[in-house]
Amino acid sequence: MTSTTGDAPLEHRVRGVDHAAFPTFDPRATITFYRDVLGFPVVHATCALGWGAADHPDFIHFFFDIGNGDRLAFFYYFGVTPYRDADLPELMFRARHLAIHVDSEADLLEYKRRLDASQWPCELQVRHETVESIYVTDPNGYLMEIARPLRSITAEDDIDANLSVDALMDIAAGEEPTLQKFYARKAELIAERYAGEPTQPSFA
Repeated sequence: MTSTTGDAPLEHRVRGVDHAAFPTFDPRATITFYRDVLGFPVVHATCALGWGAADHPDFIHFFFDIGNGDRLAFFYYFGVTPYRDADLPELMFRARHLAIHVDSEADLLEYKRRLDASQWPCELQVRHETVESIYVTDPNGYLMEIARPLRSITAEDDIDANLSVDALMDIAAGEEPTLQKFYARKAELIAERYAGEPTQPSFA
């Protein structure tokens, strides 16, 4: 399939939805609903100390498999509540985005080239744990991501993701969850899971 801009044909290189993302202010209920009630497996989770701007809150970004290679993702911002934070409207607006999948670095760079040659240039290019992404705000003000895989998701990624959401479930039940409390609880869960097992990595 091709599209055109003026007289120049443009090859259509996207391969559908990588993920759709939303904010959550109740991660325990969100995980219970999607993982435990609907049975959507947790397949990836990534954490960050802020993001971009110095005042951006720490967060965890976790993903559910919803079939056909598509994923549903949520951001949980530590210390942010929908009742007291002046930055909440912008956070919610930027967290809600659609990520489109492309297969290769060449495809990603082609879309970056097209954007940079337009009146909507690429705003950010970043490598996450398993994908490389570019971001742009469309003419309606919606954030859009185009992502290409850096590697395949493994069984170890699934284990890590589930340990992450279990740690999040535990600390979110207490007062004032923080990324530091999350990391500490996740370390405890890892130690419990592998207690008594060899500590040498399998590739050593």
